[in-house]
Parts: sequence; C-alpha cells; structure tokens
Amino acid sequence: MNPLHDEPHAVHDVLGIGFGPSNLALAIAIDEHNARSAPENRIRARFLERQPSFGWHRGMLIDDATMQVSFLKDLVTMRNPTSDFTFLCFLRERGRLVDFLNAKTLFPLRIEFHEYFEWAAARLAHLVDYSSEVVGVEPVLAEDGQVRWFDVTSRVPGSPEETVTLRARNISVAVGLEPHLPPGTALSERVWHNSELVPRVAELTKSGTEVGRVLVLGAGQSGAEAVDYLHRSFPRAEVCAVFAKYGYTPADDSPFANRIFDPEAVDVYFRSAPEVKQSLVDYHRSTNYSVVDMDLIESLYATMYREKVMGRERLRMRNVSRIRDVRSTADGLDVTVEYLPTGERESLSCDLLVHATGYRPRDLDGLLGRAAKLCLRDEKDAVRVGRDHRVEFSPEVTAGVYVQGATEHTHGLTSTLLSTTAVRSGEILDSLLADRETRVDPRPERATV
Repeated sequence: MNPLHDEPHAVHDVLGIGFGPSNLALAIAIDEHNARSAPENRIRARFLERQPSFGWHRGMLIDDATMQVSFLKDLVTMRNPTSDFTFLCFLRERGRLVDFLNAKTLFPLRIEFHEYFEWAAARLAHLVDYSSEVVGVEPVLAEDGQVRWFDVTSRVPGSPEETVTLRARNISVAVGLEPHLPPGTALSERVWHNSELVPRVAELTKSGTEVGRVLVLGAGQSGAEAVDYLHRSFPRAEVCAVFAKYGYTPADDSPFANRIFDPEAVDVYFRSAPEVKQSLVDYHRSTNYSVVDMDLIESLYATMYREKVMGRERLRMRNVSRIRDVRSTADGLDVTVEYLPTGERESLSCDLLVHATGYRPRDLDGLLGRAAKLCLRDEKDAVRVGRDHRVEFSPEVTAGVYVQGATEHTHGLTSTLLSTTAVRSGEILDSLLADRETRVDPRPERATV
C-alpha cells in the first residue's frame, strides 16, 4: 500500500468513484474551472474507474440505435454552451459536423454518442485511473473530533492484489446502474441480461452457432431493441417477446411532458412533499419506464404483419404473459410461459433467453462502508440528499459525499438520465467551491472512526 501523506498537497478536494458520463461531466467542469483560475483556487481532483477504459452501456451499442435525448443535452452545453467539450465540437474535430447537420436530427446514433464520450474522456485521461476498483471508503477524524476527510482505497492497476489509499475532503459517487434480474435468475451461456447483448450475439455469429428460437423478456425500449436486433442478427431464428402488457406502450416524448426533465423541474420536485413527488413519478412514468419509441413499435408491427402475409412468422409476441420456470436441457432451455388471463401454461424450447428487465442503482451502503452509518435517513430509510447532491450527515461530519444517479427519491426522474448531467456537474462544482471557502483543515488525529 502506498503511504498516506498528511500534507495539504496530498489531500484531494474531490475523488470521483466511477467515471461514466456523470463524473466525466464533473471532471470537465473542474478542468474548465482550473483553466481559468489562479493556482491557489484550483480544484485538486482524481477519478477512479474499475473498467480498463471508458465504457457506457457497451453491450447495447446496436448499430442503428439512436439516443433518446437531444444531442444538446451532452456533457456541457446546458451548463456552458461555449465549451470546447460540446458534441458539436467533437463532430467538427471528427470532420462530420456538416454531414450531421444535413441529417436533420436531434438524436445521434448511440454508437456516435459513445464515441463522443470516449473523445471527451481521452482529453481528461490525466485525471482518471482506470482498472482501479474501489474496495473501501473510511471516514477520517481530525484532532477536533470531526470527520473532515475520507480515505478511499482502490486496487492498483496491473496489480489487483495490491491497494492504494487516497485521501479526499469530498467524494463524488457515480457508479452507475447494475442489471436487474427476476429473483432466482442465474445467468449463463444461454441466459443473458440485455446489457451484454451485442458482444454475446457477435460471439455466436462468429462461431456460426445455429439459433432456432430466442425469448426476450421485457416490454421497455431495451426489450424492443433486443427483439429487433436478434431478429435481424439470426435470420432463420424465431424471436419471441414475452411481457405482461397487452402491447408495447409508446414513450411520451411530447414537449409538455418532456418538461419533467428540465433543470427547473428538479427544483420543483426537490421542494415537493413526499406524496407530490410520488404523484409526479406516477404521472410521468411513461416518459422513461417500460415504454418504447413509436417508430420502433411501428417497425416491429410492420415486420410481424409482413411475415404473416408471407406465411413465415419469425417474430412473435406472448403478450399478457409471464415466465414461470426456466430449465436447462442438454441442448437448450425449456421455458414455461403462463398466459395470465386464463392461467394456461405452455413450455417453449429455446436456445436463448434474454432478460431486458432493466437496471437499478448500485448499493450505496456497501460502497461507503462505515461512512454509510453516518448518513441521515428519511422515513423510508433512504439516504437524505441536499439540493446540491450532497449527502446529509450527522453534525460531526464535515467531509462531503456527492451522489449522482441514485437520487430519484430526492431529485426526480432525471437522476439516472443524461438530461441534466451537465447542469448537475455545475451545481456540484459550485458546492465544492463554496465548501472550500469555509473549510480550514487541521491535521488528522487518527485514521478512521
């Protein structure tokens, strides 16, 4: 383990845990602040990422899938339209600006937006350590008895059996989401989550493996995209969608409904009473949860109808249905599907089962360890988070934890989306600067509490 230094220059103003779009946007905000600031006013920042390189939902980078938010909701534009980290600056550097404008769209290919993220991340490579999985966060007491720092321990890149510890006045937790699976589900070579769809399909295609039937569980955008992609990738296979709805529900992307993703809507949500917050989520779930773009719905229906006319139906729907059992066989899977209105069950033999069952926030308590015990909680035992995205602690804690992506209960539907990422990074930067103005750091008395 590298030794810890107590000297001020060894303490980071902020350590980011995770380096996806959220902490990438924060890194840009900090970098831009430092570029225009005197040395004594600059933010000392570092970011730790467990992946070996930047990656954002790589398993769902389907060749023709497009973003569901405007390119103007990139990493910086909503905060600083003059930044040279905008998507338009990326296009200009890549020589595609005119071509993109001629396409007359607000919604780039998902692959292209990922390329934009990689471009931005590469420009900030000096701030991030990849292959650095965080394994511990420990609160550090000062001589006055207050928790003024956190010690963040991570694996050493290239030597995962070794660890290094960094000290920070604040940490920014942006570890993304993890795949959600039905209880008892065991992933295997034949049972996948859609987060690994593209590389799994590529492996089967390369090996020439014959696929006869695929089941896809889920009625949201990722489920519909998986159905379409699998149908195109395996031209001789039957692809069967299974979901409890009667049919796919169109996403509500109308102008007034989309205002729920405006920065001002976060203020409204944050100030609202718990019952109002719940009603807002209930009213506007159709903007984000278990819904599908209308163009894709119409395309899938057209495909089904065309196959019916031609007498070879490869795309099928098991609607108002649930999967009740999955059993492995010598050459595939036996999946029991129940038709809910009658309770009738049928056994479908298939080669693959893909769970497009969404994601959930990663466990914050497990990451923060003993520091989690110092967090204040609401009546539902959820962590209390301030408007500036900073966790509320008991009075003896003056060190800060900023949370990005796990705050839907306090900040609304945009918490896990890209819509307010740029604005949020500016809010966190402002909070870091304000905190530093009032902070005087004594020497630590002992390492942890």
